[in-house]
Parts: sequence; C-alpha cells; structure tokens
Amino acid sequence: MQDEFDTVILGAGAAGMMCAAHAGGRVLVIDHARAPGEKIRISGGGRCNFTNTGCGPENFLSANPHFAKSALSRYGPWDFLDLVQRHKIAWHEKTLGQLFCDGSARQIVEMLLAEMRGAGAELWLRAEPGAITHGPDGFAIDVDREGQRRRVSCRNLVLATGGKSIPKMGASGLSYRIAEQFGLSLRSTRPGLVPLTFGLADLDWITPMAGVAAPARVTAGQGPGTASFEEALLFTHRGLSGPAILQASSYWNETATVTIDLDPAGAVLPMLRGARAKTGRKTVPTLLSGPLPARLAAHLAAAAGVEGRVGDLPDAALTRLEDILRRRKLIPSGTEGYRTAEVTLGGIDTDGLDSRSLRARAMPGLYAIGEAVDVTGWLGGYNFQWAWASGYAAGTAIAAGTARRGA
Repeated sequence: MQDEFDTVILGAGAAGMMCAAHAGGRVLVIDHARAPGEKIRISGGGRCNFTNTGCGPENFLSANPHFAKSALSRYGPWDFLDLVQRHKIAWHEKTLGQLFCDGSARQIVEMLLAEMRGAGAELWLRAEPGAITHGPDGFAIDVDREGQRRRVSCRNLVLATGGKSIPKMGASGLSYRIAEQFGLSLRSTRPGLVPLTFGLADLDWITPMAGVAAPARVTAGQGPGTASFEEALLFTHRGLSGPAILQASSYWNETATVTIDLDPAGAVLPMLRGARAKTGRKTVPTLLSGPLPARLAAHLAAAAGVEGRVGDLPDAALTRLEDILRRRKLIPSGTEGYRTAEVTLGGIDTDGLDSRSLRARAMPGLYAIGEAVDVTGWLGGYNFQWAWASGYAAGTAIAAGTARRGA
C-alpha cells in the first residue's frame, strides 16, 4: 500500500511545522518523537523565547553570511508576533529584544498544530523514515510507523530534522545523511551555544567560584571572526557557562583563547582609585563586593594579591588587579558537546540551496530548512526566527509550485 502526498516534511519541529502550515496541497509531517515540537517545549525555561525584535542577518553565522537575508526579510519577528497575537497567546519582552510566552511554551506548539490542521496537513508521530529513492515522479519513502511498514510517495521532500544538539531528545544527523545521498554538500558541524570546559590549571581558578554569576564581556574568535558579548557569565565545576559564554562559544575554535572582562563598564578601577584617596582604610575585597558578588570579589583580590587596605596599594597592584579583572585570557579545552549544546553549527551547505525557496539546486523537489542548514543564530530567539522564516520560505514556494501544477 502506498500513501500519496504532494509534500512530505521530515521533522515536526519549529521549521517543519511552520513549513507544513504554508505548503498547501496534501502534506504529511513525519517525526520519530512521541510529541511534536519537543525543543520548543523545553526552550526558554519552558516559556519559549520565540523570536527577537532585533533579528537581522548579522545575528547569524554561516559560510555565506548573505544567505539568510532573503528568508528573514520576507518573514520577520513582527510577522510571527502577529501570528502569536492572533492565537491570543500572552507574551512579554525581556532584555535585548527577546520575546517570551507569559505562560507555557506548549502554547506555541499548539498554535503551530492548529495552523497545520487548518491547512489540512497530516502528522505521523513515532514514525521513522527508512530507504528514500527518487524517480521521475518524485520521492518514495519507506516509513516504519509504530512497527507497521508504509510506503509514502511525494513530489516534494523537506529536510527539517534539525542538527545533532541534545541527542537525548533523538537528535541525529538524519537530514545530513539524506542531503548527501542526493548530492548536497555539508559544512563540518560542531556544537554551538554551549558551555566551555577547561583543563586543570584554569579550573583551579574557575571552580572555587562555581555557582557564581556576574556581568561580563566575553570575546572569542580570531581576526574578522572575533565577536564580543556582554551578558551574564556563570562559573561551574566544569568551566564557564551563562549567556555571554554560550554566545562566544559559537565563535570559539580549538586552541583559541577567550578573553573575560568582569568589569565591562570599566567602573571598578576608577572606584578603587577614588577610594584610595578618600576611604583608604577599607579593604579591596570589601570595596569590590559592591559591584561584584562577594565570593568573586574575594577570589579576584586574592588572585591579584591585593587583599589589604586600598590606601596601601601602589599603582602596580591596581594594574595587576585590572589585568585579572578585565583581561583574563583562558584557553578552553573544549565544550560540553552536543549533549548540552542548544544548536549545531554548520550543516547542509547553502551553496547547494536557493536562498529564496530553500530548494536544492541540483535535485528537483528537495528542500532543507531550519537548523539542518548552515545558518546558526545567536542566543535569544534568533534560531527560532530562522526556523519560522526558512519554513515559511520553503512552504510558500512549495504552495506556489503546487498551485501552478494544478492550474
């Protein structure tokens, strides 16, 4: 028995469901999971940071930095916010343009499912695609659906299974393998938006602060690829985490350094110099514990050897403290890997895709969207916006083609 569809979408995540809502015709979405949108459900602490009002091409990493411009320009943050508001989902804005649900992230999943139902799309869960072939009439896919073998045919096949991040949720390289099968090239992949780990020498400095968070500017990368992020940093038993570190991790490469500035406003040293003249009897740790967490203040003062009264400090001691406070250079030994990475860097090479439709140039009817593609956003709602934009771009392109064939 063969089930016939116009379009089959592999992956019921953010991009796949968005594509299904716009593709038109007979659409089937296939996913191995028990429920759709699992990464949506756990995102943003369960409230889903669903977009960012400041989203632009400059917030993405790709071998082709121009590739995402077309899709992002045609479906932006305000378009998705309009959809959220039409479904009466309450939301709020946090720092740096990040938009979250007031309630549960499940509301976004339910919204996308409602859009899919409205478009007539069908959803198969607990279904695993097997062999995929291509012929004159399109694609044929063998599917194991809860132990039953089914064969599905379609004119359009959309790769939307994401990357390798969070394998405990079933993430794999499925889209990559299918892309290579049909002649698409891959860019090397690695974990992105992930905590950094360190060797024993650096951990001696880091682990006493485990659990402490502080504002920081973290710089990583080399040459034109250098980037700095000013957000919170978190010390852990394994290394460093927090938004500033996660952001910088996407720019870090093995053997490169990261630079930590724990006084991004540049206010601490002027404060100490002023205190040296006015309140010289106070100790440096006491003064530092104003702008910094007390444990961190004591730790930095001890590392710089300036634990005494500020009035007794020579300029050389303050300079030494400034180096430790604002210019600490560390060489990570690695990252925590795909296990905790929020995204996968690299993936299906954009050179083989049309930027307007996300269609494979050399394989009629094949599309790749979302995290499977070599387009990776910053932390803060950007990757969801790429999922919405790329899903919309592919879906509307498929719908236009289906309408032309039916005319």
